[in-house]
Amino acid sequence: MLKIGVTGGLGAGKTTVSQLFARLGVPVIDTDEISRELTALAGAALPAIRQGFGEVVFRPDGSLDRARLRARILADEAAKRQLEAILHPLIRAEVERRLAGVRAPYALVVIPLLVETGAYDDLLDRVLVVDCDEKTQLRRALARGGWSEAEIRAMMARQAARKDRLARADEVINTDCEIPALNTPVAALDQKYRLLAGQAL
Repeated sequence: MLKIGVTGGLGAGKTTVSQLFARLGVPVIDTDEISRELTALAGAALPAIRQGFGEVVFRPDGSLDRARLRARILADEAAKRQLEAILHPLIRAEVERRLAGVRAPYALVVIPLLVETGAYDDLLDRVLVVDCDEKTQLRRALARGGWSEAEIRAMMARQAARKDRLARADEVINTDCEIPALNTPVAALDQKYRLLAGQAL
């Protein structure tokens, strides 16, 4: 099975693109989704987060205070690395477990920090970069709500530079367009990946 890593900056449209592939029957494994499961109430990552960061990043009901934790890691690079050291091995293990259960010509693994961590290079066959103008990223991220512009800019500054992501790409989908226009490049890549998967058999 061909394993395609999907990455892109904040607000680039990774979820939208992966959903379009999913409509074509392509299995999608999203590391952000796995991270949310690991950090949900009673999630597997919570004991280590509590030990590393203390009760200050938890609410009275025992759930993670995501806004407070996000503020902490945006302000402190060491705290960011500490959180990544907790989450990344757990996420990687779950990705491998899910991939082992997939029966399809190819699967997508959505990894926002693919370029930054390099942690999946040995697992992936190809990298698809979802790309757009940085002004578009900011506009989309602001439209989601929940984050201030300062937080969004800080997060974007910590991500890989656009040129570095594009340099890592085997394929690129540009999302500076309306969603219906993305169906054409997604369908073309679906055919390409199915062909490549058949050749790899």
